[in-house]
Amino acid sequence: MTSDKIKEVMDACYLAKRVRDMLPALPGGVTSSHIHYLDKIQQLQSMKDKVRVSDISDMLGLPRPSVTKTIKDMENLGLVKKLTTKEDGRVVYIQITDAGKALIDKYVDEYFTSLSKELTDITDEEANVMIEVVEKFYAVMSERNV
Repeated sequence: MTSDKIKEVMDACYLAKRVRDMLPALPGGVTSSHIHYLDKIQQLQSMKDKVRVSDISDMLGLPRPSVTKTIKDMENLGLVKKLTTKEDGRVVYIQITDAGKALIDKYVDEYFTSLSKELTDITDEEANVMIEVVEKFYAVMSERNV
């Protein structure tokens, strides 16, 4: 890839961030990261009954302390609750509250369903190529910043 093409890709990444910034406004204190976490927790819950911070960390590829902090913020906002086991109080499971589910319904399910109706000229194959390219760029840039 030429340096000019890399610049074009970086320009596209800038546009992608601007697209993300155009998502609907969230209620006070709630961030786009919280919505992203809620969506991932819901995905994990569909695969397994109980979700731990380590599961979220692994799925998002983020360090556990960072995930723990975000989960604590989300708990303070009433979006998730922590449950401990009677057998071992150190084991903590994360569960989405009704308030968290309402946010997923509104800001993920409803919004993306309506948006998909306007993006019918982009095929799944084209989207998959874009995702793959962004993931490759991210991997390279992550390695360079270590």
